Amino acid sequence: MCKPILGQDIVLNFLIILVSNYIFMNLRLLFIGFLPFLVAAQVRYSPDILGAGFQQATIQQPSDYEGNVTCTLIKGTAIDSSKKAVLYIHGFNDYFFQQEMAVEFQSKGYRFYALDLRKYGRSFLQHQKMNNVRDLAEYFPDIDTALRIMRSEGCAQILLSGHSTGGLITTLYANHARGKELFDLLFLNSPFFDMNLKPVLEKRILPILVKKGAKKPDKTMKGGLSELYGWSLHQSKKGEWDYNLLWKPHAAPAVNYGWLRAIVEGQRKIHAGIKISKPVLVMHSDKSIYTKSWSDKLFTGDAVLSVSDIHQYAKKIDGNTTIQTIPSGMHDLILSKPEVRASVYAHLFNWMVLQQF
Repeated sequence: MCKPILGQDIVLNFLIILVSNYIFMNLRLLFIGFLPFLVAAQVRYSPDILGAGFQQATIQQPSDYEGNVTCTLIKGTAIDSSKKAVLYIHGFNDYFFQQEMAVEFQSKGYRFYALDLRKYGRSFLQHQKMNNVRDLAEYFPDIDTALRIMRSEGCAQILLSGHSTGGLITTLYANHARGKELFDLLFLNSPFFDMNLKPVLEKRILPILVKKGAKKPDKTMKGGLSELYGWSLHQSKKGEWDYNLLWKPHAAPAVNYGWLRAIVEGQRKIHAGIKISKPVLVMHSDKSIYTKSWSDKLFTGDAVLSVSDIHQYAKKIDGNTTIQTIPSGMHDLILSKPEVRASVYAHLFNWMVLQQF
């Protein structure tokens, strides 16, 4: 029997390596695809920082450019047998602390869940930059995993709810998941559909900064949000709410150029028009507040975003979309004055009933 010549050996070995790599990559993709199912089967809850009535589960996700990554699912325990549930996604410089919101949903018979996204709140790890992201799709596995856990726990109907940046993320997620949704309705509380900038800055300066985000995503930008919105919320200043100021400081930590690029690219997808197959409710205040010093007017409007931008780009959603204006609503509508947030819940629950939820 003749032995193969050297060239044939090289080709044979190359083919073996090629086939092996192909099998390995497909097995890896298969594993990543099934990871949410594996996590759903293995989730373990422990007491939450909010105390009685809440539990949390830390969920390990695949590592990213900063290393180890987790997200945290929080569950209200007052109701555990209903088939209807809500999953709440917080905004930027934020985390879940709104116990009153959980009580409101539970009083109507809905199971309540919330998610602290990776690098926020309960999910923040010491080696990470808080709130850091390079592509908003990085959050999709967190949402996928949470929804699969909820389904595995008997939630047959799910309202996906997002506030501000969480509203932007969940809108993009809903478009991405179209046709294979794990939720049934989408509620957007003052979604971050556009940068609240003067036209000259948005047209001339913003594109330059976005390009810088592609080249130097980890470089920190100068400037940031005013402390005044935080003052209007927290008990230590002018507000009525108590929360962890390390996780939700009055002035957010400076963001990276990569974060800015991720946000703007996500917003551009909204601006171009997207399709969502499930019913959508968008709520926003009736006015925006612009002030450089403290004023009680901050209790009566959105001090973070342009409500006209929200309204304009909500119309870009192709589907069954309802837009509701809330007079005197603050940026986070459910943190508004008592009579205003009562109106928010009334409109929300009425809409859910109309959707047969």
